[in-house]
Amino acid sequence: MATYKGINGFAVQSVASDPSPSDEGQVWYNNATYAFKLASVTTAGSWSSGGAMNTARTTLAGGGTQTAGLAFGGGPPNSAATEAYNGSSWTSVSSMNTARESLAGCGTQTAALAFGGYVASRSTATESYNGTSWTSVNSMTRSPATNSLSGFGIQTSAIAAGGDTPTVRTNVSESWNGTSWTSTPTLGTARYIAGTAGASNTAGIIFGGGDNSGPPPLISATESWNGTSWTAVNSLNTARKALAGAGIQTAALAFGGNSGSVTGATELWNGTSWTTNPNSMTTARQSSAGFGTQTLALVAGGYTTTFVGTTEEWTGPSTTLNYKTLTTS
Repeated sequence: MATYKGINGFAVQSVASDPSPSDEGQVWYNNATYAFKLASVTTAGSWSSGGAMNTARTTLAGGGTQTAGLAFGGGPPNSAATEAYNGSSWTSVSSMNTARESLAGCGTQTAALAFGGYVASRSTATESYNGTSWTSVNSMTRSPATNSLSGFGIQTSAIAAGGDTPTVRTNVSESWNGTSWTSTPTLGTARYIAGTAGASNTAGIIFGGGDNSGPPPLISATESWNGTSWTAVNSLNTARKALAGAGIQTAALAFGGNSGSVTGATELWNGTSWTTNPNSMTTARQSSAGFGTQTLALVAGGYTTTFVGTTEEWTGPSTTLNYKTLTTS
């Protein structure tokens, strides 16, 4: 009969208090509490409630971090509202010049970019935010104009990709250099309402979205951008549209959307493949604003069975050791 000592080469220690430091998988007997203990690592990320937005809305955009975020636009009806998040509550700040929904955005709380969307019709309008006010800058080059497009990057270095035209989903891609937009090579898969992650106009990914097939018109395909071309990489585990994203090209987060119904599913990207996190969002939602990092992200607003202003904060997988009491159950 195999024994712990026979397998590991040593017996279980009997100690008066839990050892520190300890290693993952270490087992001991605490003779003060009369219990066997195990050191384990909690690996799953989780969502928790944040402060609610002042204006409930869907198809909005955003940028920044979990403790310094910005959400703007959305609807219905078309909104120019902008709100700043400080890690616990939202504050209304200067509105955009052009009220719109189904737009894209990126950047930080004090240096953001808003582009595309739907006004009275599809728009190419671009606006820059300096932490105090919005300024209209050069419009996008795409023709026809699109709404429901996706974007990533910062205020001076961004990518806009995909979107919805009056007749088809598009694979158009454009690069922003802080002054103007330039057409770039097209996506391999035309799509709209996709998720994105990326730090600049030379490094990012796009994932999921919808196309012209269906029902339902769902995509799991992921493409990586290197500043020159788009390359197909491993797909999401859950095909979906109207999802949100956060992070960078090599460490991204995909969450929410519609996979046939509204979902709170969350996946992590390590630069090679997607892993499904066991904990989904508390409130399943689609068409939300998402931003932050793979370890600390935020989702705001969106649609459940109605328009919502609720916010959730993401804390990524932890490597903190936990002590568990071993029982016979």
